[in-house]
Formats: sequence, structure tokens, C-alpha cells
Amino acid sequence: MDLDARIKRRQGHDEGQRLIQSYESLSPAAHIEEPSDRGPIFERLLDHLDPVFDGTLPPNAYVHGAFGSGKSAIVTALFTHLNRLSTQTGSVIHTSTRAASPTIPEFVYLDMRETVSEFAFYHRILDACIEETVPQHGISTDELRQRLHEALNQWYAGVVLAIDHVDEPESIGTATLVDRLSGLPSNVSWLAISRTPPAETDLTTYTATSIEIDSYQRQMLVDVLMTRASAGLTQQALDHELAREIAEWAEGNAHDALAALFIAADRANRDRRTRLLDTDVTAAIDEIPRPSVSMARVQALPENKQLVLRELVDLSAEDRASVAATTDAISGSPGLDLSRGTVKRFLYEMAEIGIVDRVQAEGHSGKGRPPSRVELRFPATLFRRLYDLRQESTVVPAEL
Repeated sequence: MDLDARIKRRQGHDEGQRLIQSYESLSPAAHIEEPSDRGPIFERLLDHLDPVFDGTLPPNAYVHGAFGSGKSAIVTALFTHLNRLSTQTGSVIHTSTRAASPTIPEFVYLDMRETVSEFAFYHRILDACIEETVPQHGISTDELRQRLHEALNQWYAGVVLAIDHVDEPESIGTATLVDRLSGLPSNVSWLAISRTPPAETDLTTYTATSIEIDSYQRQMLVDVLMTRASAGLTQQALDHELAREIAEWAEGNAHDALAALFIAADRANRDRRTRLLDTDVTAAIDEIPRPSVSMARVQALPENKQLVLRELVDLSAEDRASVAATTDAISGSPGLDLSRGTVKRFLYEMAEIGIVDRVQAEGHSGKGRPPSRVELRFPATLFRRLYDLRQESTVVPAEL
């Protein structure tokens, strides 16, 4: 827990004994600056990146680990710290006619959940490397690629890319990713980050080494929960026994552990309590499907699909008895400006990529294919609260 969070929590002390001080600190989709108890894996990654401190680029690498092992949190934290060093040494290209080249590369993180198009791929890299504003419109993908080449060709230190969430259903294919990477200048190296074991992906054909990130051990996961609770909840809201209960259930998955903490805290907060109880944890665990889908994946969906999910999580069991009933209930919502056909297509598309499941309805006795219903692969409370908080934060107050 950093000092700013501690001060902020003290500032809110006089506002009353509120249980939740920061939903963001509890969210499994949010990353903290320094993940707990991950020193050894940071050292392994730094060993791989060590050539940058001698002025050369490391070879390509493949970083892999199970869902909830903290891959994204670890790599984003490491690249954030390395970029501070890079910035301090002046390694951002200020203009296209820069006379002097930096000695430390730029470290660029790409989330392939949000960087699907070729334009977005090159735009994100160029925008991270130069101080000038990179236009979002009025420029073609070919022009963008050319500008990136021009910038990096005069910059011998180069770029190290972290390419996260590869091999996911909504991401681009491996062949497309390799094609884009091969089109980059030679002074670019990359780390691909994925859940897929090395033996099951073609990406390792283009890498020199594989680095595995192990799942959290139980005590490490307890520390993660206590750290997040310290930042997001009032003092002494979570005791170690409840944290151990969550960690034991989560079996090394930090995402699911934090989801349970978030839901349990939200439940206690709605009951106006300042401490979590065992019943809160039990209810939270019961709500989380196993296996579940990453909340960050859900939040990376297009806004219209998230709006459909927001309607879905509030439907009654009757309205979710079949896809047809669900489609009718959602498309009939006064807050949704989508046709019935669009809603149904969204539901099928999200089922194809594993955000929701289509489950065959029981007790069908008629002719033809039995109807199917839609089931969530993420906890409703977690998505509902995070979605609503995001909407509240974007509301612009009316002028007086």
C-alpha cells in the first residue's frame, strides 16, 4: 500500500465509518504498482531484460502462466518502472529530426484485447515513443507504419514491446501477430504474454526463451488480499482468517480471490457494516462461476455489448429461461436502443468467445432442438458495481 493511499484513507476518516474506501483498490481488473511477494519472478524478467542496461536489446521471449497468476500485473509494473528510468535518461523522441539517440529503449505495453486493428497496433507503439501527438484520424495505416519506421530508424536504442493477452478468443491470431511484428524495424524486441503453454503455440518459434509465472502460493495470496483490503477498506475490516478462507478456495488464482473479496465487501457495505463476516465470504464464493472469465476481458468489450450485459445481470430467472426470453427482455428495456436482432447477435457472439455460456434448458419435452439459456461466466455483483461506478464517473454535471 503506497503513502498516497494511506493519506487518502485518513482524509475520509471524518466522513463516517464507511467500509469501502476505494472500489478500485479491490477490483481484480486493477493492478497495483508493486505486486506482493513476486520478487523472484521480477528477477527472472530483469535477467532476461538485462542487455538493455548495456545498450543492446534482449531477444524475444514468451511469458506464460495460468489465469490469475498475475502476469499482467507483474509485466505492467515492471514496464512502468523501466519507463521511468527511460524517461529520466531522455529516451523519448521529441521530433522527427532528433539529433541524439538515447541509450535506453522505450518499454511499450500492448493489450491485445484493446489493440486488435493494425492501425491501433502501430498507433499505440508510435504514441508511446514520440512526444508529438499522433493523430487518430486523417492518417492511413500505411502512413502510420511509415512514421513509426522513420522514428525508430534514427533511434538505435529501440523498443521493447510487451504484448499481453495473446491467443485469446477475441484477439488476433498468432499468424497475424507474427506478420505485424515482422513488419517492425529490427530494433524492436518483444515479450508475448499468454496463458497458453509454450508447447501449444507457434509463437515460441520466434522466441529465444520461455518464462513461466507460477500461480500464487496460499500465503502469498493472503498477503495480496490483506494488501488490497488495507488500501480499499476501512481499518481491520478483513481479518486473516477470512483472507485465508478466500485464498484456500481460490487455489492460487488472484483474480478470483480478489473478486471474492470485492463481492464480500460490497455485500457487507450494503448491510452498513464495517467488518466482513464469514457469511459475506461464503455468499461471494457461491456467486463466482468456476471457471470464471477475467473481469478485464469483460470490461474490454465494446460499450454496446457491456450495456447488454448490464441489462442481463439484472434479469429474473424467468427472463433468462431461454435465449429468446432473454433477448425479448433486454431489447424491451427502455434504456437500450438496440434492436432485438442485434441483442440476440451480441449474446451469441459473447457465447462464442466465452464471456457467457449457452446452456441447454432442462425439462424440454417438445419437438425440435431444446431451447438454451444464457449463463454468466463472471460474477454479476462485480460487473454491476464496476460498470455503474464507471458510468457515474463519466456523468457531466449540468450547469447551474
